[in-house]
Amino acid sequence: MSQVRTIVQKSFRDALDRNDILISPAAPSVAYEIGEKKDDPLAMYAGDIMTVNVNLAGLPALVLPCGFANGGSSGLPVGCQMIGGAFDEEKLLKIGHIFEQTLEGYNFVPPLVADEVGC
Repeated sequence: MSQVRTIVQKSFRDALDRNDILISPAAPSVAYEIGEKKDDPLAMYAGDIMTVNVNLAGLPALVLPCGFANGGSSGLPVGCQMIGGAFDEEKLLKIGHIFEQTLEGYNFVPPLVADEVGC
């Protein structure tokens, strides 16, 4: 495991030497239906595949909503993961804040959720 961790850390370090942050999807798909994957541990693990490598490398990451599936506000929300260098949490949070302030439609609450929480 330590050899794998070393390879993952080096790969991230090389990429972050050329970039302030890295951006990736937070998950490979939108959320599952409630109870859909509960009997399939491999499928549940696969849902975390985009974040496991960052944790393995010991790097800070931030996941923010960045849009909706199916190209419209009625789809499920989609997250983007921002990955920073070691001990670069402050830079990562500043970039995340700018992203939130800039993203059009960030404050949109889908109708189903709005009905449930009374928005």
